[in-house]
Amino acid sequence: MTDTQLHRLRDNIASVFLGNDDAIDQLLICLLARGHALIEDVPGVGKTVLATALARSVDARFSRVTFTPDMLPADVLGVSILSTESDEFRFKHGPIFANVVLADEINRAAPRTQSALLEAMNEATVSVDGVTHTLPSPFMVIATQNPHEFHGTYPLPENQLDRFLMLIELGYPSAETESRVLATRPASNALADLDAVIHGDDVLELQNRTDRVSIAEPITDYIVALARATREHPDIRLGLSPRGSLALAAAARASAVLENRDFCTPEDVIGHIQSVVAHRVVMRHSTESHTDAALKAILDELTRSVPSPA
Repeated sequence: MTDTQLHRLRDNIASVFLGNDDAIDQLLICLLARGHALIEDVPGVGKTVLATALARSVDARFSRVTFTPDMLPADVLGVSILSTESDEFRFKHGPIFANVVLADEINRAAPRTQSALLEAMNEATVSVDGVTHTLPSPFMVIATQNPHEFHGTYPLPENQLDRFLMLIELGYPSAETESRVLATRPASNALADLDAVIHGDDVLELQNRTDRVSIAEPITDYIVALARATREHPDIRLGLSPRGSLALAAAARASAVLENRDFCTPEDVIGHIQSVVAHRVVMRHSTESHTDAALKAILDELTRSVPSPA
Protein backbone atom coordinates (compact mmCIF):
# COMPACT_ATOMS: atom_id res chain seq x y z
CA MET A 1 0.00 0.00 0.00
CA THR A 2 1.47 3.33 -1.00
CA ASP A 3 1.69 6.35 1.25
CA THR A 4 -0.60 8.12 -1.21
CA GLN A 5 -3.29 5.53 -0.48
CA LEU A 6 -2.76 6.00 3.25
CA HIS A 7 -3.25 9.74 2.91
CA ARG A 8 -6.36 9.07 0.82
CA LEU A 9 -7.74 6.99 3.67
CA ARG A 10 -7.09 9.77 6.16
CA ASP A 11 -8.58 12.40 3.85
CA ASN A 12 -11.63 10.26 3.17
CA ILE A 13 -12.40 10.02 6.88
CA ALA A 14 -11.73 13.73 7.38
CA SER A 15 -14.23 14.58 4.67
CA VAL A 16 -17.08 13.53 6.98
CA PHE A 17 -15.54 13.71 10.44
CA LEU A 18 -14.72 17.38 10.89
CA GLY A 19 -12.32 18.85 13.38
CA ASN A 20 -10.21 16.47 15.46
CA ASP A 21 -7.43 15.30 13.15
CA ASP A 22 -5.55 13.71 16.07
CA ALA A 23 -8.48 11.37 16.68
CA ILE A 24 -8.37 10.27 13.03
CA ASP A 25 -4.65 9.54 13.30
CA GLN A 26 -5.17 7.59 16.52
CA LEU A 27 -7.84 5.46 14.90
CA LEU A 28 -5.56 4.77 11.92
CA ILE A 29 -2.76 3.81 14.29
CA CYS A 30 -5.07 1.24 15.88
CA LEU A 31 -5.84 -0.14 12.43
CA LEU A 32 -2.16 -0.36 11.45
CA ALA A 33 -1.18 -2.01 14.73
CA ARG A 34 -3.93 -4.67 14.55
CA GLY A 35 -5.44 -3.07 17.62
CA HIS A 36 -8.92 -2.15 18.74
CA ALA A 37 -10.13 1.35 19.56
CA LEU A 38 -12.43 2.62 22.30
CA ILE A 39 -13.87 6.06 21.57
CA GLU A 40 -15.21 7.73 24.69
CA ASP A 41 -16.91 11.08 25.06
CA VAL A 42 -20.23 12.76 25.71
CA PRO A 43 -23.10 12.09 23.27
CA GLY A 44 -23.23 14.07 20.05
CA VAL A 45 -19.56 14.81 19.36
CA GLY A 46 -19.16 12.38 16.45
CA LYS A 47 -18.02 9.07 17.96
CA THR A 48 -20.18 6.95 15.67
CA VAL A 49 -19.46 9.15 12.65
CA LEU A 50 -15.70 8.65 13.10
CA ALA A 51 -15.99 4.90 13.52
CA THR A 52 -18.39 4.48 10.59
CA ALA A 53 -16.25 6.68 8.34
CA LEU A 54 -13.26 4.38 8.82
CA ALA A 55 -15.35 1.27 8.29
CA ARG A 56 -16.86 2.57 5.06
CA SER A 57 -13.47 3.73 3.78
CA VAL A 58 -12.24 0.12 3.71
CA ASP A 59 -13.65 -2.27 1.12
CA ALA A 60 -14.29 -5.08 3.58
CA ARG A 61 -17.13 -6.57 5.56
CA PHE A 62 -18.57 -4.14 8.12
CA SER A 63 -21.11 -4.77 10.85
CA ARG A 64 -22.62 -2.54 13.51
CA VAL A 65 -23.97 -3.65 16.86
CA THR A 66 -25.84 -1.17 19.04
CA PHE A 67 -25.56 -2.54 22.55
CA THR A 68 -28.52 -2.55 24.93
CA PRO A 69 -28.95 -3.89 28.49
CA ASP A 70 -31.03 -6.87 27.32
CA MET A 71 -28.53 -8.17 24.75
CA LEU A 72 -27.10 -11.66 25.20
CA PRO A 73 -23.68 -12.97 24.12
CA ALA A 74 -25.33 -14.99 21.33
CA ASP A 75 -26.62 -11.73 19.82
CA VAL A 76 -23.01 -10.78 19.18
CA LEU A 77 -21.16 -14.06 18.67
CA GLY A 78 -23.78 -16.25 16.99
CA VAL A 79 -25.73 -19.34 17.92
CA SER A 80 -25.98 -23.04 17.02
CA ILE A 81 -29.30 -23.87 15.35
CA LEU A 82 -30.72 -27.33 14.73
CA SER A 83 -31.11 -27.97 11.02
CA THR A 84 -34.38 -29.69 10.09
CA GLU A 85 -32.74 -31.10 6.96
CA SER A 86 -29.66 -32.77 8.42
CA ASP A 87 -30.83 -33.08 12.04
CA GLU A 88 -27.51 -31.50 13.05
CA PHE A 89 -26.61 -28.26 14.73
CA ARG A 90 -25.23 -25.56 12.46
CA PHE A 91 -23.53 -22.42 13.67
CA LYS A 92 -25.09 -19.16 12.54
CA HIS A 93 -22.48 -16.41 12.58
CA GLY A 94 -23.19 -13.31 14.64
CA PRO A 95 -22.23 -9.74 13.71
CA ILE A 96 -18.76 -10.19 15.28
CA PHE A 97 -17.80 -12.08 12.08
CA ALA A 98 -16.76 -9.01 10.10
CA ASN A 99 -13.54 -7.20 9.27
CA VAL A 100 -14.57 -4.00 11.01
CA VAL A 101 -17.07 -4.22 13.85
CA LEU A 102 -18.64 -1.09 15.31
CA ALA A 103 -19.68 -1.85 18.90
CA ASP A 104 -21.83 1.20 19.53
CA GLU A 105 -22.41 2.26 23.15
CA ILE A 106 -20.66 -0.87 24.43
CA ASN A 107 -20.99 0.12 28.08
CA ARG A 108 -24.80 -0.03 27.89
CA ALA A 109 -24.55 -3.84 27.65
CA ALA A 110 -24.50 -5.99 30.76
CA PRO A 111 -21.10 -7.37 31.86
CA ARG A 112 -21.97 -10.86 30.58
CA THR A 113 -22.36 -9.56 27.04
CA GLN A 114 -19.33 -7.29 27.31
CA SER A 115 -17.16 -10.26 28.30
CA ALA A 116 -18.27 -12.15 25.17
CA LEU A 117 -15.93 -9.92 23.19
CA LEU A 118 -12.81 -10.81 25.19
CA GLU A 119 -11.75 -13.88 23.19
CA ALA A 120 -12.63 -12.26 19.88
CA MET A 121 -10.58 -9.14 20.59
CA ASN A 122 -7.60 -10.98 22.04
CA GLU A 123 -7.31 -14.04 19.79
CA ALA A 124 -9.53 -13.26 16.77
CA THR A 125 -11.53 -16.40 17.46
CA VAL A 126 -14.97 -17.23 18.85
CA SER A 127 -15.73 -20.38 20.84
CA VAL A 128 -19.34 -21.57 20.93
CA ASP A 129 -20.52 -25.00 22.14
CA GLY A 130 -16.94 -26.23 22.35
CA VAL A 131 -16.10 -25.31 18.75
CA THR A 132 -13.63 -22.54 17.91
CA HIS A 133 -14.37 -20.36 14.89
CA THR A 134 -11.74 -18.09 13.32
CA LEU A 135 -12.67 -14.48 12.62
CA PRO A 136 -11.84 -12.87 9.26
CA SER A 137 -8.62 -10.97 8.70
CA PRO A 138 -8.14 -8.07 9.09
CA PHE A 139 -10.27 -7.80 12.21
CA MET A 140 -10.87 -4.65 14.23
CA VAL A 141 -13.38 -3.63 16.88
CA ILE A 142 -14.19 0.06 17.16
CA ALA A 143 -16.26 0.58 20.29
CA THR A 144 -17.94 3.76 21.46
CA GLN A 145 -19.06 4.53 24.96
CA ASN A 146 -20.49 7.37 27.00
CA PRO A 147 -18.62 8.49 30.14
CA HIS A 148 -19.08 6.02 32.99
CA GLU A 149 -21.01 8.42 35.19
CA PHE A 150 -23.90 8.58 32.70
CA HIS A 151 -27.14 6.77 33.59
CA GLY A 152 -27.70 3.28 32.17
CA THR A 153 -24.03 2.35 31.73
CA TYR A 154 -21.99 -0.59 33.02
CA PRO A 155 -18.30 0.37 33.42
CA LEU A 156 -15.97 -1.87 31.45
CA PRO A 157 -13.74 -3.98 33.74
CA GLU A 158 -9.97 -3.58 33.63
CA ASN A 159 -9.39 -6.78 31.64
CA GLN A 160 -11.85 -5.59 28.99
CA LEU A 161 -10.27 -2.13 28.77
CA ASP A 162 -6.87 -3.76 28.35
CA ARG A 163 -8.02 -5.29 25.04
CA PHE A 164 -8.29 -1.84 23.49
CA LEU A 165 -5.04 -0.48 22.10
CA MET A 166 -6.21 3.11 22.59
CA LEU A 167 -8.86 5.08 24.38
CA ILE A 168 -9.66 8.03 22.12
CA GLU A 169 -11.33 11.16 23.48
CA LEU A 170 -12.78 13.58 20.94
CA GLY A 171 -13.70 16.68 22.92
CA TYR A 172 -15.97 19.45 21.70
CA PRO A 173 -15.20 20.95 18.27
CA SER A 174 -13.99 24.50 17.80
CA ALA A 175 -16.55 27.19 16.96
CA GLU A 176 -15.36 27.24 13.35
CA THR A 177 -15.66 23.47 13.00
CA GLU A 178 -19.08 23.41 14.61
CA SER A 179 -20.26 26.02 12.10
CA ARG A 180 -19.04 23.75 9.27
CA VAL A 181 -20.93 20.82 10.80
CA LEU A 182 -24.15 22.86 10.92
CA ALA A 183 -23.68 23.99 7.32
CA THR A 184 -22.74 20.67 5.71
CA ARG A 185 -24.41 18.07 8.01
CA PRO A 186 -21.78 15.46 7.04
CA ALA A 187 -23.30 12.67 9.12
CA SER A 188 -26.59 12.78 7.20
CA ASN A 189 -25.22 13.64 3.77
CA ALA A 190 -21.61 12.79 2.94
CA LEU A 191 -21.39 9.75 5.24
CA ALA A 192 -24.13 7.94 3.34
CA ASP A 193 -22.25 8.43 0.07
CA LEU A 194 -18.75 7.71 1.38
CA ASP A 195 -16.88 5.30 -0.90
CA ALA A 196 -14.15 2.84 0.05
CA VAL A 197 -10.64 3.96 -0.92
CA ILE A 198 -8.64 0.86 0.08
CA HIS A 199 -9.22 -2.91 0.13
CA GLY A 200 -8.89 -5.33 3.00
CA ASP A 201 -5.73 -6.76 1.40
CA ASP A 202 -4.23 -3.26 1.47
CA VAL A 203 -4.85 -3.12 5.20
CA LEU A 204 -3.09 -6.46 5.69
CA GLU A 205 -0.13 -5.15 3.70
CA LEU A 206 0.02 -2.08 5.90
CA GLN A 207 -0.16 -4.15 9.05
CA ASN A 208 2.70 -6.35 7.85
CA ARG A 209 4.70 -3.22 7.10
CA THR A 210 4.02 -2.00 10.64
CA ASP A 211 5.35 -5.27 12.06
CA ARG A 212 8.65 -4.67 10.26
CA VAL A 213 9.25 -1.23 11.77
CA SER A 214 12.43 -1.20 13.83
CA ILE A 215 12.48 -0.15 17.48
CA ALA A 216 16.00 0.55 18.76
CA GLU A 217 17.05 -0.78 22.15
CA PRO A 218 17.12 2.67 23.82
CA ILE A 219 13.45 3.14 22.90
CA THR A 220 12.42 -0.28 24.21
CA ASP A 221 14.31 0.53 27.41
CA TYR A 222 12.40 3.81 27.58
CA ILE A 223 9.06 1.99 27.29
CA VAL A 224 10.08 -0.39 30.08
CA ALA A 225 11.18 2.53 32.26
CA LEU A 226 7.82 4.25 31.76
CA ALA A 227 5.96 1.05 32.64
CA ARG A 228 8.01 0.56 35.80
CA ALA A 229 7.43 4.18 36.78
CA THR A 230 3.66 3.62 36.71
CA ARG A 231 4.03 0.52 38.88
CA GLU A 232 6.12 2.36 41.47
CA HIS A 233 4.12 5.59 41.68
CA PRO A 234 2.53 5.96 45.15
CA ASP A 235 -0.84 7.11 43.77
CA ILE A 236 -1.22 4.25 41.28
CA ARG A 237 -2.54 0.92 42.55
CA LEU A 238 -2.31 -1.03 39.29
CA GLY A 239 0.50 -0.01 36.94
CA LEU A 240 1.10 -0.77 33.29
CA SER A 241 1.35 -4.49 32.55
CA PRO A 242 3.77 -6.09 30.06
CA ARG A 243 0.85 -6.33 27.64
CA GLY A 244 0.47 -2.58 28.04
CA SER A 245 4.15 -2.13 27.20
CA LEU A 246 3.62 -4.20 24.06
CA ALA A 247 0.67 -1.97 23.17
CA LEU A 248 2.78 1.17 23.56
CA ALA A 249 5.45 -0.34 21.29
CA ALA A 250 2.80 -1.33 18.72
CA ALA A 251 1.41 2.21 18.71
CA ALA A 252 4.91 3.60 18.23
CA ARG A 253 5.50 1.33 15.22
CA ALA A 254 2.18 2.34 13.66
CA SER A 255 2.92 6.01 14.30
CA ALA A 256 6.16 5.62 12.37
CA VAL A 257 4.31 4.10 9.40
CA LEU A 258 1.83 6.96 9.48
CA GLU A 259 4.81 9.31 9.17
CA ASN A 260 6.36 7.21 6.37
CA ARG A 261 9.28 5.92 8.45
CA ASP A 262 10.62 2.42 9.02
CA PHE A 263 12.03 3.23 12.47
CA CYS A 264 10.65 4.62 15.71
CA THR A 265 11.59 7.82 17.49
CA PRO A 266 10.99 8.78 21.14
CA GLU A 267 8.18 11.06 19.97
CA ASP A 268 6.32 8.01 18.62
CA VAL A 269 6.15 6.77 22.21
CA ILE A 270 5.62 10.07 24.01
CA GLY A 271 2.78 11.12 21.73
CA HIS A 272 0.61 8.14 22.70
CA ILE A 273 1.23 7.69 26.42
CA GLN A 274 -2.13 9.17 27.41
CA SER A 275 -4.22 7.26 24.86
CA VAL A 276 -2.45 3.90 25.36
CA VAL A 277 -1.62 3.96 29.08
CA ALA A 278 -4.37 5.94 30.87
CA HIS A 279 -7.11 3.30 30.57
CA ARG A 280 -4.75 0.51 31.64
CA VAL A 281 -3.72 1.83 35.06
CA VAL A 282 -5.86 2.21 38.18
CA MET A 283 -5.59 4.95 40.76
CA ARG A 284 -5.16 3.97 44.39
CA HIS A 285 -8.27 5.87 45.46
CA SER A 286 -11.54 4.27 44.39
CA THR A 287 -13.19 7.60 43.64
CA GLU A 288 -10.79 8.24 40.77
CA SER A 289 -10.84 6.56 37.35
CA HIS A 290 -8.87 6.44 34.14
CA THR A 291 -10.63 9.58 32.88
CA ASP A 292 -9.66 11.74 35.88
CA ALA A 293 -7.48 14.77 35.38
CA ALA A 294 -5.39 13.52 38.33
CA LEU A 295 -4.25 10.44 36.41
CA LYS A 296 -3.49 12.45 33.29
CA ALA A 297 -1.40 14.81 35.37
CA ILE A 298 0.54 11.85 36.82
CA LEU A 299 1.26 10.49 33.35
CA ASP A 300 2.46 13.93 32.25
CA GLU A 301 4.69 14.02 35.31
CA LEU A 302 6.16 10.58 34.52
CA THR A 303 6.74 11.59 30.89
CA ARG A 304 8.81 14.54 32.09
CA SER A 305 10.66 12.66 34.82
CA VAL A 306 11.64 9.49 32.92
CA PRO A 307 14.59 10.38 30.65
CA SER A 308 13.83 9.79 26.97
CA PRO A 309 16.47 8.68 24.45
CA ALA A 310 18.26 11.49 22.66
